[in-house]
Amino acid sequence: MQGKGTSVGSLLGLAALVLAIIALTNNGNATKRLAALERELQWLRELLAQRPGAPPPQAQAAPPPAPVAPREPAPAPPPPPPRPTPAPPSPTRAVFDVQGPSIETTPGAPTPPPPSQPKPRPIFERPEPTPDFVGMGIDKIKRWFTEGNVPVKIGVLVLFAGVAALLKYATDQGWLNAPIELRLSAVAGAAIAALVFAWRKREANRVFALSLQGGAIGILLMVVFAAFKLYGLMPASVAFALSTVIIFGAGVLAVLQDAKALAFFAVLAGFLSPLWLSTGSGNYVALFAYYAVLNTAIFAIAWWKSWRVLNLLGFVFTFGIGGAWGVLDYSPDKFSTTEPFLLLFFAFYLLIPLVHAMRQPMERRDFVDGTLVFATPLVCFALQAGLMRGARMPLAFDALALAVIYAGLSWFVFRRGANRVLGDAYALLAAGFATLAVPLALSARATAGVFALEGAALVWLGVRQQRLVPQLAGFVLHIIAAGACLYAFDQDHGVVGPAIANGQFMGLLIVAIGALATAWVYRRDEQLPQFALYYAWGLIWWLGAITREVIEFAPNDSEPDLLLVAYAATGWLAAEAHRRRPTTSLIGTALLAIAAAVPMSILQTIAHEHPFGEMGGLAWLAYAVFGIRSLHCLRTGEHPLASWAQLLWWLVWPFVASLTLYWVVDTLNLAQGWGVAALALPWLAMATIAQWRWQWLAIPLRERFDNMATLLPGLVFLALAILWVCTLVLPGGASPLPWIPVLNPMEVVQLASLALLWHWCAYGTAPEWLARMRVLLTAFAGFAWITSVVLHAVHHWGGVRWDADLVGTSLAQTSLTVTWSVLGVIAWVLGSKRGQRSLWLAGALLMGVVLLKLVVVDRHNLGNALGIGSFIAFGLLCTVVGYFAPAPPRTQASEATA
Repeated sequence: MQGKGTSVGSLLGLAALVLAIIALTNNGNATKRLAALERELQWLRELLAQRPGAPPPQAQAAPPPAPVAPREPAPAPPPPPPRPTPAPPSPTRAVFDVQGPSIETTPGAPTPPPPSQPKPRPIFERPEPTPDFVGMGIDKIKRWFTEGNVPVKIGVLVLFAGVAALLKYATDQGWLNAPIELRLSAVAGAAIAALVFAWRKREANRVFALSLQGGAIGILLMVVFAAFKLYGLMPASVAFALSTVIIFGAGVLAVLQDAKALAFFAVLAGFLSPLWLSTGSGNYVALFAYYAVLNTAIFAIAWWKSWRVLNLLGFVFTFGIGGAWGVLDYSPDKFSTTEPFLLLFFAFYLLIPLVHAMRQPMERRDFVDGTLVFATPLVCFALQAGLMRGARMPLAFDALALAVIYAGLSWFVFRRGANRVLGDAYALLAAGFATLAVPLALSARATAGVFALEGAALVWLGVRQQRLVPQLAGFVLHIIAAGACLYAFDQDHGVVGPAIANGQFMGLLIVAIGALATAWVYRRDEQLPQFALYYAWGLIWWLGAITREVIEFAPNDSEPDLLLVAYAATGWLAAEAHRRRPTTSLIGTALLAIAAAVPMSILQTIAHEHPFGEMGGLAWLAYAVFGIRSLHCLRTGEHPLASWAQLLWWLVWPFVASLTLYWVVDTLNLAQGWGVAALALPWLAMATIAQWRWQWLAIPLRERFDNMATLLPGLVFLALAILWVCTLVLPGGASPLPWIPVLNPMEVVQLASLALLWHWCAYGTAPEWLARMRVLLTAFAGFAWITSVVLHAVHHWGGVRWDADLVGTSLAQTSLTVTWSVLGVIAWVLGSKRGQRSLWLAGALLMGVVLLKLVVVDRHNLGNALGIGSFIAFGLLCTVVGYFAPAPPRTQASEATA
């Protein structure tokens, strides 16, 4: 009694403390409000005292004034200037609200000073946080402890633990001398009495009754467990039967009272009871038979109640425990006793989502239990693959059977018109398993195929229902599918089957199709970042599949040809898709397919000497057809990448033509100069067309391609410039024709390149900075070209070997001295005659370089005729300059001064 009194006293003390805190809080608020009212009253008094004719507050009555003698009126002062008449005062009233007093005045009244109040803080609207799983779980726990009959909930939990602890403590201390059978019977009787009492109170106090029922049922299960496991008072069969009766009774109570929590508890206890009542006998048939009965109860509950949590609980425990048993204890000789249970469980969870969807109200008929719809075939098919241990053909027939089942369910749902989303899901599963049957018949890649297709289906359902969890699950399945596919490749030892119709290709193809199907789902929903991610993922697998297939089955010399066609066809398909739904990723694919022709042409040249060899001609014909059609498709929309695709298209062809013409020259055994001309000729043709027939290159984009009118010629001239610089160090023979300076093939194309570049800078679409520098660039390029011509003349006519020592020979040095001196003299004289000071200075600078060369280099050759000739030639030319242009031309400023 003392302990009880202490507890009651503690509770009363706690209640008193709470009441005191509340009272003090309210008292503090009242004190603050009273002080505000007193300040407002004082302010009103002061305001009334300032009104005209109002007596001051608490004024004393004054005595009457004494009589005064009349005086003569004084002269009136001049009237003061008129002042603005103030508005007549108006009555003022005080208004009080919850936040404190305020003053309302009528128009014209003097505005009273506002009382000092804290300024209200601005209110900002905060976006509602997106709930997550952890937050939702915490919220549910919080609501459980704060809503409903909280005391009875907590009380039952505490009582449950207290009774268990009391029984154990009493047993350990020996306080209960009664036999254990009697003690357990007493506890069970008390639990049954509580259960009956709670049943009778189910309508008067529902929350209390349900909580008490759950506690009583839990105590009964604990009594059975203690009687069997701790004290050995009953055999396993009796304990199992009693637990089954209790659990099914709890399920019946839950259905009768529409109590989802009680049903959840009953199902959870039902699945756990075989675990805590296990004797280790390993009787898996009895276990699965019991689970079959339990799933029958779940199906019956699902027929009457749409309690999705029970369905998920049953699914997780049934297939989770079954899968764990299969990994740890299954052997092929148990197939005949295990397969019927797997088919039965599959049937249960195949029909439960259908029943669940059919029982939804009309406004929620589009809701589908996606977890069970897609996870059931996924898990069951994976378990079936494990039971068959790699039997591919039976697994393929299973996939076909699943395809037929889901096709029939889809037809049934669509015919009833009950749930279109569910019908679409069944149709998608039917198509997926029908597709999966093909690779299964050829290769054991069931996991990768199922995961890829199921991932696409989950993403489709998640987007359809605007749910994030199925989309994330689909993403994980795509990653697992890729890993399973790569693992299968690692286990393979060579390709099994013909081209295309082999397991390796089909496995890669299914992973690619799953990713591309997922991308298309996001594209239809206008979620472009997700679309780009899945599209890139699927494109990588698709290109990997076709590349591997070509490498494995095509002859070595035709691999680049087939890859060229395959990549061009891929770009064409992407362009066709872009024509219907314009997207950056699709047009980028078409662009990359066009650009892939460059490395493929190099591989073709390595494989069969030139791009059009062997099957190359047909491959480039297909490439041209696919490319033209792709560019026509890219006309849809206003995407800037379309112009880049056509730009690459026009750069591919001169590159391929250069490789082909070079092979022709090499086949005819022509000299190197002809090969250089062959390489440059297609680019010169493209530069010519770009300047004089741009409309030819604008097809098919036409005016939309005009933004490349500067870049395309610029890239063409960049290619020519690289080739031009490289040819300066080549001997450039002209055989079988004699070599003639300037008129040989290599130097002709060099001169043509300079001429076209000059015209483009002066009259074409060259950038402004390049047009301004055209004189300087042309001068440097011309000087380098003339120097190259001189050195080539020394090589071909002088018989000097073309190597690094050629420049150091006397013939080369004398020729350069004379040539550079002539150029300097020409610039010197023309600059002077035309009054172009910059040209005259350029000639003078060149002559200075020649003079330095004579002093540093040519002086070593004064012992031979060529060295002497260099000095004589330079002297004569300087003399000529001294005669024609003795002084630099004057500038305009100096002429004006003169």
